[in-house]
Amino acid sequence: MMKRIALSVGDPNGIGPEIVLKALEALAGDAGLQVTVFGPAEVLRRAARVSGLEHVLGHVDLRPCGELPAASAVWGEVNAKAGASAVACATAAIRACQAGEFDAVVAGPHHETAIAQAGIAFSGYPSLLARVCGQREDSVFLLLVGGGLRIVHVTLHESVATALARITPELVVSATQAGVRACRMMGMAQPAVGLFGINPHASEGGLFGPEDEALVVPAAERLRALGLNITGPQGADVLLAARAHDLYVAMLHDQGHIPVKLLAPQAASALSIGADVVLTSTGHGSAMDIAGSGQARPDALLRSMRLVAGLAP
Repeated sequence: MMKRIALSVGDPNGIGPEIVLKALEALAGDAGLQVTVFGPAEVLRRAARVSGLEHVLGHVDLRPCGELPAASAVWGEVNAKAGASAVACATAAIRACQAGEFDAVVAGPHHETAIAQAGIAFSGYPSLLARVCGQREDSVFLLLVGGGLRIVHVTLHESVATALARITPELVVSATQAGVRACRMMGMAQPAVGLFGINPHASEGGLFGPEDEALVVPAAERLRALGLNITGPQGADVLLAARAHDLYVAMLHDQGHIPVKLLAPQAASALSIGADVVLTSTGHGSAMDIAGSGQARPDALLRSMRLVAGLAP
């Protein structure tokens, strides 16, 4: 069955436009995917010039949005106009998916500082997806997929202190349930789930703090009562060393990002889960240091597109 994908370019001053064109070139002739690009037309033209992909442009189904003033269109420059453009394009793609025009959204890499400079509240694509879909931000979670791992994050882009203040048993349960639903869409009927502890050794019976006993243990009990196959909480290092689970639940950003990026550098996919719209992005950033050089590789973007194409309807 053909999958219709809305593909936004991400930060127009980063590598997003270039890897979008390279991914489309690699997918030429793939009858299983119908891709519409959401982004500024001139940005795609300049990306085609620097990467020698002018021949791809004539075949791009483009929906222009997020146009960027010429003075703000500078490769590698972090600025507010570029940040606003990235959000505008992703928002347009999400809304088109809500309207039934597409099956999923694939969003190019963004730059959080540029978005912050635009005065837009943003802590990653999950928060944007939640807002556009009219949901609470804490109802949409990030699932990283790469290197043979699937790790859903209870908290994401915030200080450790803020994250700890936000973690509740209910939030851990919600993140885990969202991750299990995503695994079932990937064909795992009863995924084995490993819950990371908050503190080292999952607090070692309270020796390293009360947080795991107060927050993660009650969540694990509720999840088991729902019939889910749950291990933990245990130390993240112990669970990952065993590699015995289909899904892991990280309490903090680095618990989940470090192992996936270590095993799948520049090649992971980032699924925003918990909303009615399926959205995935690359597990890497906008690589401002090589933007406009023609060196960027589309591997992670291609994996993200093929990942959502393979999800059950």
